[in-house]
Amino acid sequence: MSERVPSDHDSVRSLRASLARSGGTRRPCLRLPDGAVVEEGDYIRLLLGGLTTHARVVADASGLLLRGSYDNRRLAREPRDGENRFTEWCETHDRGPGDAVELDELDPGFCYGLREPGERVVYDVPRRPNQSLHHIASNLGE
Repeated sequence: MSERVPSDHDSVRSLRASLARSGGTRRPCLRLPDGAVVEEGDYIRLLLGGLTTHARVVADASGLLLRGSYDNRRLAREPRDGENRFTEWCETHDRGPGDAVELDELDPGFCYGLREPGERVVYDVPRRPNQSLHHIASNLGE
């Protein structure tokens, strides 16, 4: 069950983020702002235009970023096997390296939404998984 929350709701903290190039490729990546409540190695849910995706937080010399988002956590861990939904979102919204986006913190450290600046979005925010079940699943995945 999910909760519907608009991007302009009082409980949503909006952070200005930017798109950058992913290494030497032309693919965009999401440069996370300093205020985001995430750490390198975290897996988060990233809501993209009604689609719930999974992304892994990585770091480079400039800070934290997301190189892509995928249909499930396994694909976020092994990105060569899946479609990068973040790249699709960027193409659909005509956004590329150097462009600003709004990163909405819906459930700090767990769920974020991405939108164009000035756009209002209503998110279907998923609930956090049961911690004991999540721990068991993580152990099986490793």
